[in-house]
Amino acid sequence: MGANSSSISELPENEYLQKLSGSEPISENDPFWNQLLSFSFTTPTNSADLKLLEEATISVCKSLVEKNPRTGNLGSLIKVFLSRTKELKISAECQNHLFIWQAHNALFIICCLLKVFISRMSEEELQLHFTYEEKAGPSSYGAECEDLIEELLYCLIQLIVEIPLLDITYSISLEAVTTLIVFLSCQLFHKEIVRESVIHRYLMHGRCLPYTSRLVKTLLYNFIRQERSPPPGTHVFQQQTDGGGLLYGIASGVATGLWTVFTLGGVGSKASAQLEQCSPLASQSLLLLLVLANLTDTPDTPNPYRQAIMSFKNTQDNTAFSSSNPHAFQINFNSLYTALCDQQKSDQATLLLYMLLHQNSNVRTYVLARTDIENLVLPILEILYHVEERNSHHVYMALIILLILTEDDGFNRSIHEVILKNITWYAERVLTEISLGSLLILVVIRTIQYNMTRTRDKYLHTNCLAALANMSAQFRSLHQYAAQRIISLFSLLSKKHNKVLEQATQSLRGSLGSNDSPLPDYHFWEMSDCLHFSETKLIHAQDLNVIEEVIRMMLEIINSCLTNSLHHNPNLVYALLYKRDLFEQFRTHPSFQDIMQNIDLVISFFSSRLEQAGAELSVERVLEIIKQGAVALPKDRLRKFPELKFKYVEEEQPEEFFIPYVWSLVYNSAVALYWNPRDIQLFTMDSG
Repeated sequence: MGANSSSISELPENEYLQKLSGSEPISENDPFWNQLLSFSFTTPTNSADLKLLEEATISVCKSLVEKNPRTGNLGSLIKVFLSRTKELKISAECQNHLFIWQAHNALFIICCLLKVFISRMSEEELQLHFTYEEKAGPSSYGAECEDLIEELLYCLIQLIVEIPLLDITYSISLEAVTTLIVFLSCQLFHKEIVRESVIHRYLMHGRCLPYTSRLVKTLLYNFIRQERSPPPGTHVFQQQTDGGGLLYGIASGVATGLWTVFTLGGVGSKASAQLEQCSPLASQSLLLLLVLANLTDTPDTPNPYRQAIMSFKNTQDNTAFSSSNPHAFQINFNSLYTALCDQQKSDQATLLLYMLLHQNSNVRTYVLARTDIENLVLPILEILYHVEERNSHHVYMALIILLILTEDDGFNRSIHEVILKNITWYAERVLTEISLGSLLILVVIRTIQYNMTRTRDKYLHTNCLAALANMSAQFRSLHQYAAQRIISLFSLLSKKHNKVLEQATQSLRGSLGSNDSPLPDYHFWEMSDCLHFSETKLIHAQDLNVIEEVIRMMLEIINSCLTNSLHHNPNLVYALLYKRDLFEQFRTHPSFQDIMQNIDLVISFFSSRLEQAGAELSVERVLEIIKQGAVALPKDRLRKFPELKFKYVEEEQPEEFFIPYVWSLVYNSAVALYWNPRDIQLFTMDSG
């Protein structure tokens, strides 16, 4: 087939692939490798072509799996690749397109084969395919049996960190990152978290370990730089202009290649829209970084990649590195911050931001000191605003980022000083001018309301309310719409509370067999009364407890604002007075009596002043009276409560959440990687 192989469907019949997967051993010095590796290939990016490539690769792999233990041809191919990578740096400097092209092709074939091998066999079986040793014949590696897995991993890491990123090296750099992801993809085919693995061991010990910080730094810089993919064909050794064929320039000579013109749409065809709009290398590098950072610790070794992420510093930081962490390094925080701001539409960029804020105190301190914090916060708010379009994990990460930021009082103050103009994506109301703090409140409240009517997720409620609570003492000059929404949320909760209480009362009456007999206040129901409930009726009591917890938190948030910054928030007092009847039912409620004291006092104080001012007051006049009253209200009359402060803490065994999440991102977002969904065990297909 050779030169005529121009479609994926013809690959299983290709004579070179048939020889690779055949019964005859092929020496690593055989001219066959030059023939096999001389093809032009534009990596498929759409799922249909990727699936076709997967199916064609499986056909070849089935034969190779059967015969490779006797032929060792996979090992020979890997050794061919390893021998060529030794000259890659010089080839890049000398613009040797052909050498880089063939090394890329070798790695591409290895990656395709590995992906199928890993999805269909255990690590023990995989090792057998790497440990074949040719019994006779010349070998540039000597007669001893190297551990080819470690050698290949080490080579891939060296390639990523040491080869300069140029147009002619872009594809092989991307392929090296992709192959490392494939090496780690065994996790996809296990329901349980993989805690011990040969691949993990090689990456966290031995020859690969000293490259930890350089690998993490390179992957971060790939993400930061967002280098676009060069035009298709840039890395391909081009035809001579006189039409004299391909000039290969190899002493041994090269016959017609495997896919001389094997491209999807042809060399030089327009790249896919996906690749035009983003950087494949940046996207793939970020996915690999997330995978490495979430490898589990071993009993004797903490994950060095996570250690590197936790400890890197700004290039402008001149303090000494801690001797306890050998994997620390420096990176340009300004460039990193800009990239994080620009890329928040993707799950993986939001997850990276979460990891850095949560785990790296240097990054967190730097971010909180930025005077343009709105560039980071606005994309996060937009994620939450479009909650209907986002997956739940992305929403959680965005919300936890806000919670981490609101742990800092400086952040809570500064966001009310940043004035924004024309927030076009906020559709409920035209916001021509609003502070970042008020917008944050609006979006978080909207998220709570969405959750109440749709997902009913207590975890989401808790984190939203915790963020509002952290900010509440620092509320300043709340926009009138933000103040209205705070009280509107309380109104919604009040109605929900009354509805659930009514349902619970009816259920109890039904269980007692009487619809007319008086019932005690539900707060004083006896256990014997509750025993009359069926399981479904007990849900009402559980719902009531949840709603009352949320109502209590909302009252504490309002109270915190009133006791700490009443004079800064006339719009909140106005909204409170306008809906004062809402609070009446909670004044004598045993769960809320204490927290209602201050709110009741404020309502009474300002209501009295408004009554003295007369009837039919304008909005402007009411606000003026509120501002005057805020100065006159003695502060010592308001009861002090403990400051509302909530801190985000990761749950025990966070890997149970993060590892499936990261791999769902790889499955859904990785460039030019396809796995059969029927093979995936780690997560269900709708969890990504």
